[in-house]
Amino acid sequence: MIYQGDSIRVEFVEDGIAELQFAAAGSVNKFDQKTLEEFSQALKQLANTKDLRGVIVTSSKPTFIVGADITEFLTLFADVEQTKVWVAKASRVFDQLEDLPVPTVAAVTGFALGGGCEAALACDYRVVDTTAVIGLPEVKLGLIPGFGGTMRLPRIIGPDNALELITTGKNNKPDDALKIGLVDSVVAPEKLRDAALAIVKSAIAGDLNWQAKRQPKLEPLQANETESTMTFVTAKAMAAAQAGKHYPAPHAAIKAVEDGAKHHREEALKAENAAFVGLTQTDACRAQVGIFMADQMVKGKAKKAAKLATKEIKRAAVLGAGIMGGGIAYQSAYKGVPVVMKDIRQDALDLGMNEASKIMGKLVDRGRMDHKKMAKVLSSITPTLLDDGVKGVDIVVEAVVENPDVKGKVLAQMESIVDADTILVSNTSTISIDRLAKNLKDPSRFCGMHFFNPVHKMPLVEVIRGEKTSEETVAAVVAYATRMGKTAIVVNDCPGFLVNRVLFPYLAGFAGMVDEGVDFAGIDKVMERQFGWPMGPAYLSDVVGIDTADHCTVVMADGFPSRMPRDTSSAIAKLAAAERYGQKNGKGFYNYGVDKKGRPAKEKAPEVYEMLGVTDKQLEADEIIARCMVPMVNECVRCLEEGIVASAAECDMALLYGLGFPPFRGGPFRYLETVGLANFVALADKYAHLGEMYQVTDGLREMAESGKSYLAG
Repeated sequence: MIYQGDSIRVEFVEDGIAELQFAAAGSVNKFDQKTLEEFSQALKQLANTKDLRGVIVTSSKPTFIVGADITEFLTLFADVEQTKVWVAKASRVFDQLEDLPVPTVAAVTGFALGGGCEAALACDYRVVDTTAVIGLPEVKLGLIPGFGGTMRLPRIIGPDNALELITTGKNNKPDDALKIGLVDSVVAPEKLRDAALAIVKSAIAGDLNWQAKRQPKLEPLQANETESTMTFVTAKAMAAAQAGKHYPAPHAAIKAVEDGAKHHREEALKAENAAFVGLTQTDACRAQVGIFMADQMVKGKAKKAAKLATKEIKRAAVLGAGIMGGGIAYQSAYKGVPVVMKDIRQDALDLGMNEASKIMGKLVDRGRMDHKKMAKVLSSITPTLLDDGVKGVDIVVEAVVENPDVKGKVLAQMESIVDADTILVSNTSTISIDRLAKNLKDPSRFCGMHFFNPVHKMPLVEVIRGEKTSEETVAAVVAYATRMGKTAIVVNDCPGFLVNRVLFPYLAGFAGMVDEGVDFAGIDKVMERQFGWPMGPAYLSDVVGIDTADHCTVVMADGFPSRMPRDTSSAIAKLAAAERYGQKNGKGFYNYGVDKKGRPAKEKAPEVYEMLGVTDKQLEADEIIARCMVPMVNECVRCLEEGIVASAAECDMALLYGLGFPPFRGGPFRYLETVGLANFVALADKYAHLGEMYQVTDGLREMAESGKSYLAG
């Protein structure tokens, strides 16, 4: 044994050939600070080992190395000087691997991401098996590669390909990696280790010139000056178009590669280190790392629920076809759970089946699904007009019209037909689960399952626990949602649940400005371009449906009469009364149609300006943002304080996945923490005269005064 640590071991496997194996105690290998220290010690030992002729780098697990240990990041990055020391020291460990006086070969199986990819890049050769996924996804955390990736990758695959991979965070499958020269060979999993040994033996024998392969990584980037200029100009334009101003990491990555291109390895690494450290201090990085951590927590909860579930969902039913029901049925069947789609009208069933076919047709056109898979999924959906068709299913998803009386009758009828242990759920966006439960004899096996439209694209499912819902039911439904490929967040029952409850004050804040004559298109522009929402509130209202939004005002006014009273003279109510329902009928705040090329288009509707008395009045961007966001954040705080949602992190993920909250802001609570609790309270107090929605809770005021954090721990 040459070296033995907790996560790494090194030993001779053949004459003069050593194997450095990553073998962490957990389920995956990752670069935490302890492993990086062991890595350095192991490489020092190897460099001083007599009779060493070659090294292969392997993993004892089905995955190579998943990257750095992100759980350490937020604490580490809080101290900029500590971060500088850490990244400089850590990145030089990979130099130790690259500087070994013998040929080195990385044998990659499964994921080699971030630091895992960078470890492979530091080797002379890379052989991967057919399960491998290799890439540098750091930009998705608001960062850039920090262990030499911006220096080594351009010198291995060329700056054009390298910049595309680094600025997009794109992962590569084996064949794609081979085409661009990222890897040297692709083999079957059972042949991986032998292939690595064969390559290192060829290098030892002189059949492969490993020194010549290594040398370009130590020198300035070899590129024609004109071509190099074009490369960086093009990359900057692409980053500006795709990432925009809110995401600094792609721009910093380009600068690091450009600055490092002129220099040898050491100076190039300094450029990377400086860019990496700078990004760690940005709000975007803190937000995106926070999202990753929150996502892992939510997924961990879902896995735990799946283990606790006493009932496995093997066959499902959807009541109510149409677009929503068809989308739910498709998603279930696509993910391997056969589904019965029940309706009382044949034309609705046809619409539901057509919706499923349309979704898959687009996947086929894009090469993401073949006709065989499409036929299999369609055959897993059984349309029926008969009540008996739902017998024997494990769960019934009710997705009929959003009317409590209709839903109540349908659920009661289903309860009398299905087995005693069949779970019933309602796909409702606003109706109280406890109210619907009153129609059932056994409310313990009933809860809400709120899907977002379009079902196949939106990742969130709200699982709404009623007062009498059993934990076994919640666990089974979370497990089913997870199997459907969705992120399930459990919330307690209240008007609007979580997402729609906090959306309403946001839209009400917007409507208040419109009622004052402020240009709705100007508000949209600020909330999209400056705050970062994918759609401004006027456009979002049109997409959701003005009639739906107006209906929600009734529900929310019933639940929160003092804070969210219904105003029949508001913009939303007036548009609904005028039957301007938004995209669904081509007219809302905007008019919808197609441009000369047949593409969807929207234009400001002059008649709406006249109808609502809207002028060209403009407000400062900061005021527009405050008047929309203060009510939303306040309502999120209330939901947390009332126990509607279990944690601030889950609330952040719900709005990110359910509404498209700007990821670079990290969610409403991360946004609140970035603004600063005391600053937010002062801002809200400035607008408190506008109504209860703008008034902070005593709990938030106390948190601000005591300097506490909603995201601590």
